[in-house]
Amino acid sequence: MDLDALAGCLSSSACLVTQTTSGLIIGMLLFLVAVGLTLIFGVLKVVNFSHGAFYMFGAYFAMTAYQLTGSFALAMFAGAAGTAVLGLIFERVFMSRVYGADVLMQLLVCYAFVLIFDDVVRIIWGPEFKSMGMPAAFQVMPLFIAGGVVPPYYLLLIGVALVVAIVLGIGLSRSRIGKVIRAAAHNPGMVSALGINTGLIYGGVFALGGMLAGLAGALAAPVRSLTPGMGFSVLIESFIVTVIGGMGSILGALIGALLLGLIRSFGSLGFPLFTEGLMYLFMVIVLVSKPTGLFGKEAA
Repeated sequence: MDLDALAGCLSSSACLVTQTTSGLIIGMLLFLVAVGLTLIFGVLKVVNFSHGAFYMFGAYFAMTAYQLTGSFALAMFAGAAGTAVLGLIFERVFMSRVYGADVLMQLLVCYAFVLIFDDVVRIIWGPEFKSMGMPAAFQVMPLFIAGGVVPPYYLLLIGVALVVAIVLGIGLSRSRIGKVIRAAAHNPGMVSALGINTGLIYGGVFALGGMLAGLAGALAAPVRSLTPGMGFSVLIESFIVTVIGGMGSILGALIGALLLGLIRSFGSLGFPLFTEGLMYLFMVIVLVSKPTGLFGKEAA
């Protein structure tokens, strides 16, 4: 425990900016993964334990596209679109067969594919660590805000995640397709009786969730090392986010992810040996005080 370091950082504007930016980066990446997880659970009532694999595939797809084309935009598109297609196939071929089944059965199917996907990555890209590298457009001088260092790429990452949060929030609450998805989440039988293909909705939601996780992986690729199994730690933290924010809540996923990112960033200064423990402790406090999460709704 190093409370002097934490207090020193809180009293320094430069350190405050740097640590807050770091926390926002962690939080925004977690949000992109967690929001897909919470969407899939909210609509399909499935705890997608294999969701972290889409984050991993997004990073590898982006790295491969970047190495082939040299285009950062194409790399991001490949990461997001590739995992959307993968998610759709995975849902239609495998997950759709275990809807309504025992939760243990669903978890076993997902866990099996966690191991399968990790091995597929080892076969295609190899077991060693990979690096995409920072795109040339972002290899520029960092910004200095109140003495703190803020790399331009971090601003892009934060901006993309915020845009995703706004588009998802408005799209699900005000658009026709958003209303259909929410109706399917509450009463799929009624939606089906109205002639709407619920299978198509489920596949689309799963693809959207996979795409968001893939986008997070693609955005993380320039600043993180790529390795088989890299999605597992992100998955665990994303589950913590959804538990804190409330299963099925997009706003809850955003707030929960930001809180977790800031706890991780500042906790690493004051409690370097207990950073992971701080996150779990915060989750326990939230669960004890509000079992449905900060923005979760009580079951009817």
